[in-house]
Amino acid sequence: MTTQQEDSAVLTGFENLGGGTLGPTGRPVTDFAEPRKLKGHGPARIIALCNQKGGVGKTTSTINLGASLAEYGRRVLAIDFDPQGALSAGLGVPTHEATTIYDLLLGTVRDTSSAIIPTAVPNLDIIPANIDLSAAEVHLVNEVAREQILARVLRSVMNDYDVILIDCQPSLGLLTVNALTAAHGVLIPLECEFFALRGVALLIETIDKVRDRLNPAIELDGILATMYDGRTLHSREVLERVVSQFGDDVLETVIGRTVKFPDASVAGAPITSFAPDHQAAEAYRRLARELISRGAIA
Repeated sequence: MTTQQEDSAVLTGFENLGGGTLGPTGRPVTDFAEPRKLKGHGPARIIALCNQKGGVGKTTSTINLGASLAEYGRRVLAIDFDPQGALSAGLGVPTHEATTIYDLLLGTVRDTSSAIIPTAVPNLDIIPANIDLSAAEVHLVNEVAREQILARVLRSVMNDYDVILIDCQPSLGLLTVNALTAAHGVLIPLECEFFALRGVALLIETIDKVRDRLNPAIELDGILATMYDGRTLHSREVLERVVSQFGDDVLETVIGRTVKFPDASVAGAPITSFAPDHQAAEAYRRLARELISRGAIA
């Protein structure tokens, strides 16, 4: 079987039933309209992509959702909030001599705009991160209002962007709490695998605590099923269980597993640029349209 045939099989999840088409979530497929053009930019809506489990597609989703929104004319700022720096690498941004989010959090650099780096994708910028960020929690632990530092860092650039996407590290520590305190919404990428499912309830409980104590305005923008393999009973059963448990909080768009994602990461480019006609690229464009249609993004 060729790579193209394998990807097609993995991404398959649609079936005809009673003359209509059902998606992998078991719901009728919606044809999300092309987003309207914006007359101006800002203020930004901040969305944290969060899951305490690693390897569920947070960084891939941040990169490709950001690139898709940029294609639709939205000005997007991506925040690399993981010491591994995968978001920066995935967008081809060197970090060893750059001003990073760590410098802004500690206050050694106070001008947020000086840390912003344009990417190769028009309308998509990034504030990078590197391994230095791993020391941030230690340095911030004694700060006043330590959970609100990221919100203060982003305040000065809010009017320059339509969307700010925060790629969180796989933990529920102080950095993630900072992201949730700054955010208006949370997008939870969830790998279609049993052990990934187990932690979602804990994450939602954390979001509820942040809403109660730090950020009353935060909303759950949706749960995004990722790494879906329509050929396996396990993927189908996990997705069915997620929909059964979380209902309309589960987004209709499902991201399939494909070898194109690691290929694009090596190239330091979004899949929308690396393989613009691939089904996975269209899936992220569809995700962008769905979030806009749900009102999560202007």
